[in-house]
Amino acid sequence: MTQNYGSKRIVVGAHYGFRDWLSQRVTATLMALFTVVLLAQVIFGGPLGYDRWAGIFAAQWMKVLTFVVIVALLWHAWVGVRDIWMDYVKPVAIRLSLQVFTIVWLIACAGWAIQVLWRL
Repeated sequence: MTQNYGSKRIVVGAHYGFRDWLSQRVTATLMALFTVVLLAQVIFGGPLGYDRWAGIFAAQWMKVLTFVVIVALLWHAWVGVRDIWMDYVKPVAIRLSLQVFTIVWLIACAGWAIQVLWRL
């Protein structure tokens, strides 16, 4: 006996919900706290010029903290853009291509951030 009622749903990405929601909030909070720390150093640190700006990022702890925040930013961006691709791009091949391009772009941005931070 077959039953022919109810909806047949294709669930795509449904298991990401709470984890992605939480990661967006945690990364946003981390970026906001970093912004407050950076603004405090800029506002209360004296006249702002290249030497002062380079001095802020000269300390190893600030480089590490900045890189952690950059990784958080990249993760935040990945979750948001991936959700956009999953929600609005229906052809699988195009969606996969866009996701791969996004990953490559974000990894390139991370590499560039490492170069900038440790070149100072």
